[in-house]
Amino acid sequence: MSELSYREKVILRCIIEEFIHTANPIGSRHISKTSDIKLSPATIRNVMSDLEDLNYLTHNHTSGGRVPTDKGYRYFVNELMETEQLVQNEKDILTMQINEADAVKDEVYKEVSRILGRLSKEISIVSQPYLSNGVFEKLELVNLSSTKLLVVVSIKSGLVRTVLFDVESGISRDKIERVTGLLNSKLSGLTLTEIRSTFLERIKDIQSDSKEIVKVFIDSIDKIFQDEKEGMTLYIGGTTEILSQPEFGDTRNYRNIIELTDEKDIVVHVLNNMPADENGISISIGAENKDEKLKDYSIISSEYNVGDVKGRIALIGPKRMNYSKMVSMLDFTSKIITERT
Repeated sequence: MSELSYREKVILRCIIEEFIHTANPIGSRHISKTSDIKLSPATIRNVMSDLEDLNYLTHNHTSGGRVPTDKGYRYFVNELMETEQLVQNEKDILTMQINEADAVKDEVYKEVSRILGRLSKEISIVSQPYLSNGVFEKLELVNLSSTKLLVVVSIKSGLVRTVLFDVESGISRDKIERVTGLLNSKLSGLTLTEIRSTFLERIKDIQSDSKEIVKVFIDSIDKIFQDEKEGMTLYIGGTTEILSQPEFGDTRNYRNIIELTDEKDIVVHVLNNMPADENGISISIGAENKDEKLKDYSIISSEYNVGDVKGRIALIGPKRMNYSKMVSMLDFTSKIITERT
């Protein structure tokens, strides 16, 4: 990315901040009147022209004003942006409502997506924690009926996964308890990913002893100890609030982004492949998004921790989104989720 002069940086920053605020193309006269830049409109116009030649700005033919390009937004995010702190009321709302949600029933993830959508006016996405990296604590086998077996896998972070199976009738309680003890002994301290890859080797000496129960695990190893990143549960909020953004005055644009959030595979793939900075924040702008359906949008995401496992929260909105405020909002929210566990 080419180095800009001090004057170019100041004017580029002013244009992007004004465009984020107004959603209107920014002209040299507007900058001269409303900013602290002590330059004439003609001088500002010359700098804007240079920035356009460098592909940091562009303009449409119906207005003399300029708007940022993807390259301009990227330079702003990397070099010019200053973090805008949340106001105390926003912090209080996030803290209170997230802490009141029931994590056991996954209410916390639904609540986070709802609150973030309301406060940000963007599409908010929250993934459940990726249990596959969690350390196995214990499993329980519960015989619900003569043909129904419930497997409860507990992770050291306090999270659980439950899977219900149909089994052959007549499995005794003693046999269930014995297999439970053996499996807990052999799998303790491993991550779910390690269990998936080494399960057959670890249980080979108990297969003949209780083959009907062990067969349940062998046939469904991916379901019980799955790596759920590609099939993770997503909670989505802000689908109503984003209507207040000028970009979605055209119902076709609104329909496009709602359809996008329905295509879970695209969203999951994007979230799992966004590189994070040293603060754990990822920002992908316009054409940087590999999927064509995301080229008109930006995505900001952050990781949160629940014990030894992680999940992601993200905001999707127009490229004109208030990056400095949204980064603060995701960072604060991630810390609240992490601290409550």
